Amino acid sequence: MKKWTCLLVALTLAVLAACSKKEAPPAEGKPAPGFALKDLAGGETSLEGLRGKVVLLNFWATWCPPCREEIPSMMKLNQAMAGKPFQMVAVSIDEGGKEAVQRYFQSSGTSLPTLLDTEQKVGRRYGITGVPETFVIDRKGVIMKKVIGPMDWSQPEVVKYLEELMKQ
Repeated sequence: MKKWTCLLVALTLAVLAACSKKEAPPAEGKPAPGFALKDLAGGETSLEGLRGKVVLLNFWATWCPPCREEIPSMMKLNQAMAGKPFQMVAVSIDEGGKEAVQRYFQSSGTSLPTLLDTEQKVGRRYGITGVPETFVIDRKGVIMKKVIGPMDWSQPEVVKYLEELMKQ
């Protein structure tokens, strides 16, 4: 009986230790988790490589109607920010990878700077619970805003907010 008690206590402690090591999802005001992902051309983009720019990090999927709904406004925002210290990064979680994204962009006539997270490793690091989910990251790599759900990214208030972040 004593052996079973010791075994049960050891097992309980092991489970508690494993559970306590789970990373909390990043929050506003905290550093954004680093990542490096492949783009549609096979090149690699890392968050560290974007330091010095305001980053709009959007997790999306081709099969997601709300994601598809916000893409035109994201394209407008990306065009408005051309030449500024800004980088839009659309992270596709499509299991179909590059082919699924390229097929969607071709059929919809849209396009965004896209990275591939087919295994959702980066999505898990950011604690996403669905798509679309977007993180606004400042020039120092700190999460300033988290937006769950679709949004009209071309609104003047959004542009003004991002431009203010670029000045910091």
